[in-house]
Amino acid sequence: MATKGNEFFSWMRTIILAVIIAFIIRAFLFSNYIVDGESMLPTMHNGDRLIVNKLVYKLYEPERFDLIVFHTNSNADYIKRVIGLPGDHIEYKNDVLYINGEPYDEPFLDELRKNGEQLTHDFTLQQIIGKDKVPENTVFVLGDNRRHSTDSRQLGVIPYDQIVGEVNVKYWPFSDFEIFH
Repeated sequence: MATKGNEFFSWMRTIILAVIIAFIIRAFLFSNYIVDGESMLPTMHNGDRLIVNKLVYKLYEPERFDLIVFHTNSNADYIKRVIGLPGDHIEYKNDVLYINGEPYDEPFLDELRKNGEQLTHDFTLQQIIGKDKVPENTVFVLGDNRRHSTDSRQLGVIPYDQIVGEVNVKYWPFSDFEIFH
């Protein structure tokens, strides 16, 4: 028969183990983020809650159109979409994305394009960062709400070591639940 003291210590070990596991998961594997602002409309809205996979970019490099969270110089975290990968030549011309001279479709912008207004003003990578190609170990990112986003057009390219992780799940509001990539 277990004594009250043994039962107490058993519960304490279980609680401490649960806290340690939760800490490890939060610190190294997954994290919870809340969208702040409208720079990712219509994909994400202010107040949406996300789960970010912090492990994936320790194993793999980012892929085009991944949704990522990264640290900025102002000690804030931003959520944006990867557009350019290392070695890519990026250009926008007449509201069309060109990567290495080839036009790319961006279906995630279709909802915003319904009104016929230009979303992304013309630019070349050379105009933005002073180089023709995205440098090694960096990505070029844009917000989906191109007219109202602080992204690589203002921040420059994002170094890999500033990337927190990839957005995997939008879980709140539950009516907008979505799994990404």
